[in-house]
Amino acid sequence: MVAFTSVISYLVAPNVKYDLLSILVLFFAGICITGAANAINQTVEKDTDAVMRRTAKRPVAEGRMSTSESSAFAAVLATIGLLLMWVYFNAAAAGLSLFSLFLYAFIYTPLKKVTPLSVLVGAFPGALPCLIGWVAASGIISPFGHFQGELANGHIATFSNAGGYILFGIQFLWQFPHFWAIAWLAHKDYARAGFKLLPNEGGPTKVSAIQNIIYCLVMVPFGMLPYYFNISGIVSFWIILVCNLWMVGVAVRLAIKLDAPAARWVMFSAYGYLVVVFLAMLADKV
Repeated sequence: MVAFTSVISYLVAPNVKYDLLSILVLFFAGICITGAANAINQTVEKDTDAVMRRTAKRPVAEGRMSTSESSAFAAVLATIGLLLMWVYFNAAAAGLSLFSLFLYAFIYTPLKKVTPLSVLVGAFPGALPCLIGWVAASGIISPFGHFQGELANGHIATFSNAGGYILFGIQFLWQFPHFWAIAWLAHKDYARAGFKLLPNEGGPTKVSAIQNIIYCLVMVPFGMLPYYFNISGIVSFWIILVCNLWMVGVAVRLAIKLDAPAARWVMFSAYGYLVVVFLAMLADKV
């Protein structure tokens, strides 16, 4: 999913024209870097993975792969992915990719047993692929920077780099209802392993559900920014607005019912949300 949104963010950038090779390279590089992060995660958490039902069958946890093998696997994937980002795109995108990998594998992963704020920390590497995709097109990281691109009429124009941060923000906010719904459903499993992933110590309670609603409400005005910053048009504006209001609705439903079926509605709605919103922006690209 993060490789998908990275590619869409790249294509949404105003100076990018459709090119199949670029899409495939970026997608493959994203899969490699994400795979490296996941491999490191499974290496570090092999003991806790072994005690959770949803992760017990993972190769390192089950003993089908040694930690040295998984570490080598992660190193190879990271090297391939980062080199592709650097050579085919630019050093800025490669640097952001390395930062995202480090943040996920070595900061977020150990923090999950320490504080529920780990979800906030983990939301940064989870959303960085959007910015990485945009920066792969623009070549600059600063939100205040500008870059040039060719318009449909052949003229050269200057564009703001803030668009990458708007896409980053959409995916950043999306992760809270998405991940808290998963943590709600797998709370006992996570608690058995010592993970603190819901926003309050009491587990799946009304307090967690209300915080979920708050993030969904913030998503509503944030989803309007692609239109106001001239990234995508009015059609996607309305599609994104409907999707955001839907997320608020399922979050409110969870706060009322406080049960697993309502949490599943949030989780699956979040999966669909990301696909629909990003494809809508691409189809309606200005």
